[in-house]
Amino acid sequence: MDSEEARAIARAFDPNRLSAGFYENPYDIYSALRTFEPVHRCPDGSYFFSRFAHLDEIYRDRAHFSSDKKAAFGPKFGPDSPLYEHHTRSLVFNDPPYHTRVRRQIVAALSPNALRALEPGVTALVDRLLEQLQERQRVDLIGDFAAAIPIEVVGNLLRVPREDRGPLRGWSLAILGALETELTEEQRSRGNQAVVEFTAYLRGLIAERRRNPLGATDLLSRLLQEAELTESELLQNCVFLLNAGHETTTNLIGSGLYLLLNHPESAERLRSEPSLVGTAIEECLRLESPNQLGNRLVSQRVTIGGVVLEPNTYLTLCIGAANRDAQEFPDPERFDIARRPNRHLAFAAGAHACAGMGVARLEAQIALLRTVQRLPRLQLAGGATRAKRARFRGFLSLPAEVS
Repeated sequence: MDSEEARAIARAFDPNRLSAGFYENPYDIYSALRTFEPVHRCPDGSYFFSRFAHLDEIYRDRAHFSSDKKAAFGPKFGPDSPLYEHHTRSLVFNDPPYHTRVRRQIVAALSPNALRALEPGVTALVDRLLEQLQERQRVDLIGDFAAAIPIEVVGNLLRVPREDRGPLRGWSLAILGALETELTEEQRSRGNQAVVEFTAYLRGLIAERRRNPLGATDLLSRLLQEAELTESELLQNCVFLLNAGHETTTNLIGSGLYLLLNHPESAERLRSEPSLVGTAIEECLRLESPNQLGNRLVSQRVTIGGVVLEPNTYLTLCIGAANRDAQEFPDPERFDIARRPNRHLAFAAGAHACAGMGVARLEAQIALLRTVQRLPRLQLAGGATRAKRARFRGFLSLPAEVS
């Protein structure tokens, strides 16, 4: 598009009214915003940020910005709704000291030693799934592979019995889907029902764990013993852990496979240089960030990008745009599995950087490397279906052929 068209698109952008084409490719719009409206005032009075430097500054500044979403979620969900109770008590939408207290226990349970202990089990799981793919000619890389990995890993961390894990993905998609900028009544109803069903299940699991704690390696036992949470806070943070660990990692693995299969030279390079798997995952996180949007509330008057922001102003931080900012990433549209440095914001930054980022990286590294090694002739089959979500970017279905 020419500069005048891009300028007009940026000025008219409304994150609450997105076109159908946006979900397939939002990046041209993000480029226009970065260029012409990097601090974009939306029709509802909120601001939409798209430059890396601005997001990095906001994420690291706890003095002027808050993660608390009560004011935003009250009108969106209804103050007495299950969705409101869940999202206002989960770790990600809270400030210190509550955020610090809960996050400390999660980070401690996911230490480097704990991650090393997870690796053999994740590798065995991935190999088992790949063996199942090899037995079939046509597969869905989301339902048959990517979505199955985090459900097992996070289920193991919380010691959810394997026979109880069937509903987890559906609950997760419904609850996180309610965070989208545009929310239908059907989505709201489905999200509320998912919270009710999820917390009802967890009450029984928590009661069992109170009777029979499993020690420091069990994240649920650790939260019960050390985090000093109310019953509601404990329930909602368990829901959050299972949800956050599921959808974003599914999207990371699915998008990573999509990128590698669309860039066969990169897949071949990774096969011949497996030591590049770490930088390859970082590049997948940058180029197709699983979590595309974050939010903050201005708590004290501050100026960002030359714009004065008053207290109680609501901000949307566009991670997907910032991670393709040419001022931070040379040749930002290029998929480079050896890119260094790569200071992407896929896991946010500062005190609210994703507590589970180590687990997500571990799962993705094993999944992508083992796939290109064991299925060298894997090809996309066409007909990929993207989820119509602005906040969480990924695929609902990714058909492929195994030859």
